[in-house]
Parts: sequence; structure tokens; C-alpha cells
Amino acid sequence: MKPTSPFLTLLVAVMMTTAAEAHTGIGSTSAFASGFMHPLGGLDHMLAMVAVGLWAGSRGGAAIWVWPATFVGVMVLGGMLGMAGVGLPFVEQGILASVLLLGLAVALAARPSVAAGAAAIALAALFHGHAHGVEVPANASGLGYALGFALSTAALHLAGVAVTVVAARLTVPLAVRTAGALTAAAGIALAMSGGLA
Repeated sequence: MKPTSPFLTLLVAVMMTTAAEAHTGIGSTSAFASGFMHPLGGLDHMLAMVAVGLWAGSRGGAAIWVWPATFVGVMVLGGMLGMAGVGLPFVEQGILASVLLLGLAVALAARPSVAAGAAAIALAALFHGHAHGVEVPANASGLGYALGFALSTAALHLAGVAVTVVAARLTVPLAVRTAGALTAAAGIALAMSGGLA
């Protein structure tokens, strides 16, 4: 009998998870402050959003602004789809996979074209946004929440970019790749634990 691939085992674990850490649907989702704080309260969000900034900063050039802007824009679109009741399969699994894959992209210093990187980031953002859109109560506009969430997300991207700038000036670029490896490891831990509620 052929041994099972570790990658296949991880993929199955990610696909079988039920809920990522910050997607419990609990708490107010109609105020700016609540939206701003939400990404800061979930490990899956913080890891993915900082990883986008780390990857953009490491890639350099137009990716520094295109990739974070893509994430925020598509996340808002995903949120609108979720608020409108449009279904999206494998949302939680997509979120957990995004943590793992974004972390690996940073750790491996992947340098795709700006467009290819933006496409990968857009897919991750769609899942993150959709998960939060479905949490907004039907009787709330969700506008304040969405603005807060978008601003907080942009701040986390900026933090990731800032880390790459500081690491480059201190001539310790390996620190950025190490942060990516730790992000990927956290993604694996989240997936193997079945996601955190």
C-alpha cells in the first residue's frame, strides 16, 4: 500500500474544517468600531492580512499597492455577496487555505507577476469578505461595519509591508521569510484543529 502524501493529508484536513477562528457570527456587526476590531480578534484574519502585506512588500514594485488594494476591494465585494445571500462553497476552508498559501508564498519568496499575485489574493479576499457579509444582520446596513473592517484590513496590510521595509533596511530579509513560514505553520495548526470557534 502506497503511503499517503503529507500534502494530501493537509488538504483533506483543510477541506473538513468547519469554522475559522473569527467566523462565529457572534457580536455586533453593524457598527464601525465593531468592524474595525473584528480582524484584530481573529488569528486567521490577522495572519492572512499581514501575510498579504509581507508578500507585497517582498515582491516590491506595483505589488506594494496593487495587492493590498485588491484584497480590500474584493473583500468588500465578497462581503456584499454574503449580505445579499449569495452562496459561496468552502468559505471556511478557503480562509484556512489562504493563511497556509499566503504564508508559503512569503516563506518561499514567490515572485509571480503582479497580475497573477493579485488573482490569488483576490480569491483569498473573496472568502474572507463573504464570511463576514453573511454575519451582518438582515436589519442592518452593514456600511459602518464594512468601512471599519476595510480600514482595519488595510492597516494590517500596511503593517506587513512595513515589516519588509524595516527588514530590508536592517538587512535581515530572512526575518520576513521566517514570518511567512510561521504563518503557514499557523495555517496548518488551524486546519488540523478543525478551525477554532
